[in-house]
Amino acid sequence: MRFSIALIAASAAAVHAGVFTQKTYDEISISGGVAGNAQEEALAVFSALDMNDLANADEDDKDFLNSVNQICNDAEDEAFNPAIEAASGDAADALQRGKIKNKVLKLQATILKLMIEQAQGEDVSDDMATEQTKLQNNISQDEDEAGNASTFLSFNATTS
Repeated sequence: MRFSIALIAASAAAVHAGVFTQKTYDEISISGGVAGNAQEEALAVFSALDMNDLANADEDDKDFLNSVNQICNDAEDEAFNPAIEAASGDAADALQRGKIKNKVLKLQATILKLMIEQAQGEDVSDDMATEQTKLQNNISQDEDEAGNASTFLSFNATTS
């Protein structure tokens, strides 16, 4: 009997746990490689999320998505901006493309979090419109640079 109760409790906990696990910035970063596919790369980072059942997404998943936004902001401010400022020519251009890809990841996380909140009954339409405009702007910039080198910068941060 104890085994049955423990198994039921463990199963219930698993059902309510978030789909994302703690990751380092370097593990989720899409800034390296080449420009042009940032949206697809960002969506792959979040592929564990059931897009057909956002209303039942866990609070831990919203926390994870929010933390992705925060650490991507930090990477932009503390790694990309200083590196771009210190670089020139092709190196600066590749760093800028990496920064744009980082922004796509950040904004995609924000959009997904807002989609969850909307599916759970919150009115986030104003925020959604603002963030969608930002995301589309950065996707367009990434696509304009398709095929060009994009620089990965390591950054010491972890999601929640």
